Amino acid sequence: MDLPESLAAPEVAPAAPPASVEEFRERLSAQLDDLPKRLRQCAEHIAANTDRIAVSTVAELAAGADVPPSALMRFCQIMGFSGFSEMQKLFREAFAPGWPDYSTRLKNLKEGGQGSPSALLAEFVEAGRLSLEALAKSVDEAALNAAVQVLARADTVHLVGLRRAFPVASYLAYVFEKMQVPAMLHDGVGKLDHRFALRSGDALLAITFAPYSEETIALAQDARDRGLPVVALTDRMTSPLARSADAVLTVPEVDFGAFRSLSATIAMAISLAVAVGSARNG
Repeated sequence: MDLPESLAAPEVAPAAPPASVEEFRERLSAQLDDLPKRLRQCAEHIAANTDRIAVSTVAELAAGADVPPSALMRFCQIMGFSGFSEMQKLFREAFAPGWPDYSTRLKNLKEGGQGSPSALLAEFVEAGRLSLEALAKSVDEAALNAAVQVLARADTVHLVGLRRAFPVASYLAYVFEKMQVPAMLHDGVGKLDHRFALRSGDALLAITFAPYSEETIALAQDARDRGLPVVALTDRMTSPLARSADAVLTVPEVDFGAFRSLSATIAMAISLAVAVGSARNG
């Protein structure tokens, strides 16, 4: 006889709530496989939409996860919080001050006297330089080699990267085309994810950064479920995309005025593409 969901998961919550978003993600990753269906839906939706927690209600998040509000409340308790308000406070403190909306970012730049074209160029050049230096120091060579091997063996390389990651995915599609590497760009036009184009022998290169694209994460999980290898290009090892990946490439990006460039990400992407093209033609 199946147990009710209320009895299907352990009731003992962690002794203390996570002290940071990073700790929250680590705890979530550790508990994800042990959660029953509805709580797992909560976990996956929240992991893909951490930027929305600070500004959403319980009802909105529950609707997004397709669960009743009571399931979301229970999820908060299992994660160590007294309730939703305490969890929301953690994310408000982490995200609200650091990543204002675009109108606020522009206003802050003007008020700080940093809005002239030449000043902006100098600042973004510096942010790009720092990002590239950080990438050179932090690159995981074993993960990079593994990613190249996965993509070089693939019959077709599927590419997905939406929102801020779209320029990277589309650039990779262009480079692979020029190198005669079979590739398909999943661009989300018309809300189509083309998941049924995934075939045995293919591989997926998925790209997303906080706030993470739910569509990208869903396609990566679908590819994983089909037994296809997945390469993740993301910002940190605790990214929700990492759970579905065979190889994880992390790229640091320094921001200026809460605007994040793609300098290091593009450098990683072109290096990966050329290495894959060389391996396939070698």
